[in-house]
Amino acid sequence: MSQEQKQPSPSPASASQPDHHLPPPPPFDPSRMIGIIKRKALIKELAAVYHAECLAYCQELLELQKKRDEPFIDVKSLNDSRKGKMRPPKRLKKSR
Repeated sequence: MSQEQKQPSPSPASASQPDHHLPPPPPFDPSRMIGIIKRKALIKELAAVYHAECLAYCQELLELQKKRDEPFIDVKSLNDSRKGKMRPPKRLKKSR
């Protein structure tokens, strides 16, 4: 059998029309625009809240990084190191 017999040829009327039949757009309704504007305002407000929260987390992270970069000073280790580095006295005490 030839390929022409396997595939049916499209009719000329259906070839010019797309396969998908899209419904016509709804008529303009101003009340829908009010809802769209309100949703847009809510999205902007939510974005501002997320942005502020993100800035707060960034600030906290920056402070933690600064604390990590600072040299760690342990108070006990300073006291211990002073005791260990003491020199013996030049004059020994006389025993009685």
